[in-house]
Order: sequence, then structure tokens, then C-alpha cells
Amino acid sequence: MYFGTRQDDRAAFELLDRFVEAGGAWIDTANCYSFWESPTGHGGQSEQVIGRWLRANPGIRDRVRISTKVGMEPLDQGGFEGLSARVVRQGIEGSLERLGVDSVDLFWAHGEDRGTPIEETVQAFGEVASEGLAARLGWSNHPMWLVERAQNLVTGAGLPGFSAVQQRYSYVIPRPDVPIEGQDHPFGMVSPETLDYVRSNPGWELWAYTPLLLGAYDRADRPLTPAYDHPGTTRRLAALGEVAAELGVPRGHVVLAWLVGGDPPVLPIVGGSRPEYLDAAVAGVRLELTPEQRERLDRAG
Repeated sequence: MYFGTRQDDRAAFELLDRFVEAGGAWIDTANCYSFWESPTGHGGQSEQVIGRWLRANPGIRDRVRISTKVGMEPLDQGGFEGLSARVVRQGIEGSLERLGVDSVDLFWAHGEDRGTPIEETVQAFGEVASEGLAARLGWSNHPMWLVERAQNLVTGAGLPGFSAVQQRYSYVIPRPDVPIEGQDHPFGMVSPETLDYVRSNPGWELWAYTPLLLGAYDRADRPLTPAYDHPGTTRRLAALGEVAAELGVPRGHVVLAWLVGGDPPVLPIVGGSRPEYLDAAVAGVRLELTPEQRERLDRAG
């Protein structure tokens, strides 16, 4: 997310190289990353850095898959770009140019746009996929009723379909009546309905952002926000601590293992800013929980 703003090319390249060496494949970015860190007020820096890394490593494109998004780039006059047909077309063309690639492996609708008919958005994304500019399509920060409405439109129009959802999710769950600092999408949280939808639709994937809650599981300087202050969190953290102690690993490792081994499996998006954080994330997704440990974690809270 912060390639090109908080992290220069040297730091970003080091992380990307280390990720690929560890067996990593998916690189997730967006056309708006990271406008809030840029003096211009606009994004695109992350894609540009990834593009420079790809050019600096001939042949690496065959080893990685690129995921990017459109919809949340801010406008000079205020608000965000949305998901009109014009924006979707300009979005994919701009992303491909910054990345220096002919196509991406997954193209996301980044945030819902109630001002554009869903029919227009679905048609625009379908054309992007039909033209080979994106191998797959996904929804991020959308309510599931709208995802299902879009699927019905795709089926009826014979367009390429969507097959992924990207929302915020972790082991501890916030109260729904308390705002989460930094969470700007009203329907950006995984709910039981999200899990059931992905579980019930073969071929769909669930991607989770902020899976480690910005380091709150293992760093005293990163406390949980007030939305997580409830008895369920206390019980879940207790179970998490027990399992982590049994395995001799940090709690964050167990969280990642719990996500990737669940039903449905959840693909955690990790944004470690330092090599040691990336190494820890890789160790977490490779950790295997016993059925008893998983049941204990599921039952808590």
C-alpha cells in the first residue's frame, strides 16, 4: 500500500524480492494507493513502484500475479471516482500503464458507488475481462446483497463473472455499533453472511485485509480500538494466547493459520513494512493447527 510514499524503491524492492523468494505469488495494490500519504492528494505510486520492480526483474512477471482496484481514487473537486463505465475503463488502462503490463490477474471494484447503476458497473467490468485485460474480477467493500444482484446480471447478460470478495476480517470481531478508526467502508467487514456466500459458491475466494489488526495481537504499542472492547474479545484473546503458547509462536502466527485453514479458507492480505514482518507472516500462513486447536479457537467468544 505504501510503496512510493512511506517506502522508497529500495525498501519496496527488498520486500518484493523477499516475498517471491519465500514462494509468494499474489501482489495486491490499487490505483488509489496511497493518496492520503502523497502531497498531490492522488494515488498511483504503489503501482508505479511495482511496475519499476517488474521491469528491473525480467521474467518475474511469470512468477507473480497482480491484483489491483478501481473506484476509490479521490477527485480534485471532492469525493471519489466511483464505478461508472468511463472510470472503470480509465482505471484499468491507467493501472496497466503504471504497472507496465498487458493485463492483471484480478481486477477489483474497490468501494461501492450508489450513484452508478450496478448494471453499468457490471457491464464495464465484463468488457474488461472479455478483452483479456483482467483474468478475474472481484468485489471489495460491497454488501453481499449487491454482489448477488451483480451475479444475476452477469448470468443474464452472458458476461464474464466475478469470483472474489475482499473485506476486512480477523480473529477477533468488532461490535457492529461502534465505529472502527480508519474503517471508512460501511459494508467493508466480513460477516457470517459473507462466509456463507463464499462457502456456498464454488470457485469464489475470500480475501481479508487488516488480518493482523495493524499489529495489535503482538505489539503493546498497537492496542485494539474501542470497537473490539467487549467480552467476546477477552475470551477469544485468551484462547488465542493458549494456542500460541502451546505452539511457541506469536499470536499473529496463529491468527493467520486460523484464517487460511478455515471453512471457507481466507486469503490474508499482509502489508508488512519491514522484512522481519514479512517473514513472520509467511511463517504464520504455513503454520498448521490441530483440529482440536481450531475447534477451541472457533468456540471461544
